[in-house]
Amino acid sequence: MGQVTEPRTPIDFDETLAAQTELQAPAQPEPTGSRLDEWWGRLLSTPGRQRLWAWGGPIAVTLLAAILRLVNLGHPHSLVFDETFYVKDSYTTLRNGYESTWPADADEAFNAGDTDGFLQQGSFAVHPPLGKWVIALGLAVFGADSSVGWRISVAVCGILLVLLTTLVAKKLFRSTFLATVAGFLIAIDGHAIVMSRVALLDGIFALVALAGVGAVLMDREWHARRLDEKLMVSEKLGRVARWGPALWWRPWVLAAGILFGLASSVKWSGLYFLAAFAVYLVVVDALARRRAGLPLWAAGAILKQGPVTFLLTVPIAIIAYLSTWSGWFLTSGGMYRQWVQTSGEHWTGPLAWVPNWAQNFWHLEAAVYNYHVNEHTPHPYQANPFSWLFLIRPTQMYIRTLDNGQGGCGADTCYENITSIANPIIWWAGTAALLYLVFRLIRKREWVVGFILMGMVAGYLPWLLYVNRTIYQFYTIAFEPYLILGLVFVIGLALGKRTDPRWMRVGGVRAVIAFLIICSAVTVFFYPVWTAQEIPGWLLSLHYWLPTWR
Repeated sequence: MGQVTEPRTPIDFDETLAAQTELQAPAQPEPTGSRLDEWWGRLLSTPGRQRLWAWGGPIAVTLLAAILRLVNLGHPHSLVFDETFYVKDSYTTLRNGYESTWPADADEAFNAGDTDGFLQQGSFAVHPPLGKWVIALGLAVFGADSSVGWRISVAVCGILLVLLTTLVAKKLFRSTFLATVAGFLIAIDGHAIVMSRVALLDGIFALVALAGVGAVLMDREWHARRLDEKLMVSEKLGRVARWGPALWWRPWVLAAGILFGLASSVKWSGLYFLAAFAVYLVVVDALARRRAGLPLWAAGAILKQGPVTFLLTVPIAIIAYLSTWSGWFLTSGGMYRQWVQTSGEHWTGPLAWVPNWAQNFWHLEAAVYNYHVNEHTPHPYQANPFSWLFLIRPTQMYIRTLDNGQGGCGADTCYENITSIANPIIWWAGTAALLYLVFRLIRKREWVVGFILMGMVAGYLPWLLYVNRTIYQFYTIAFEPYLILGLVFVIGLALGKRTDPRWMRVGGVRAVIAFLIICSAVTVFFYPVWTAQEIPGWLLSLHYWLPTWR
């Protein structure tokens, strides 16, 4: 018998027809963006509103930074940590033109307003004078007996660091929103807050170094445009360009040289920024020449433009550095200012012609160098630079205990602390982002990633050569802006674009908002131990997330 075929039911027919119709019908476009994007687009629908946002975002985070750094800035009215060196050195620099010595017990008298107990003898200051001149500006305005005067200059530098980080981020990412996020993160980070509220040199150094890095960033587009113009002129004249031109007029490179020289005038580690970004300029020039199709692009960058770049940066950096020592040169009481005359150890032979002041200055610089490379005195808060990215050993800059109900925290014993610890969520996320950026640079070779990592190379890698020296976690303020920029780069990837599928865009927006909320909550929690607010012991102990934070 033949096979019996079961007749197709009407339901089967209808389902088949529906499936065929679905296949033949044009696919509906998948929705993109998010409702927040739509609202934001309506909000910035006019050129005036766009201009307002372009400046409003950076200004808003800068104002937030000002509030967190200036409120109760004068507390404690006591020299904390290395303020004992820098505030007093700044005051004598203002009065005498050079750092002068103080009696051994000068801090207590200085805190009480007796600020004129210094001697006329020069003090052995282990850092150049520019940072102390900056601190001295606050002393000149508010008086040396004012703890606000001690710190106001550094606070202003910390506020400007937030603004400058925002502007650099805007130039890098071409996004006001990401720039505002970068400014917001460094505005609320505890390490940046503390380094703006104590009169140390490192916050000043971070600002000047970042300004130099920003000048290099500005030169990138200027150089590419100028190179193209030069090559077009050569082509019109019928000249064969093989090496490419040597560009002498590069104002942003000159500015970078000056700024890196001034950074070195705050702390010698500015030399690392000068060296790193001088190399970066040569590499960028080589890549620009290769894109322009020049046959000898590498040789042109190294042998032709390279010496020009050296002459545009190094000599002017030296001039900027020496200019900040004018107080030492123009007076006679500074440390080693009369060393040749008193010791009789004049240079001889081919160097006998060198003036005494230059020999004295060289002797001072050599003594400072020897101090730095041989500083191995143990300190309870020293931190190995390999641990810096993981926030293992922060620096306690001020500790005060109020017993027997003397405090106002509601407990028998209250504590005031200034701990230079970063917002842990921001810092650890930044470290993870940094590791990803290294991987991404190898895979994709994006110039933005390379630029951010060069900031880390200049600000962090050299310290790995000094693991046996007595150094501290708070030095990391020098590279914190680049850590933040790396984190914001990854935030931008997570956020996506308005043209992404809605599910992806909404997920990215929610993740970024949640991250920023968590960071803000952690800042609120840690703010008392960044600003010496009175808190009970049980609350203080909750801030010790790692045993090494005590």
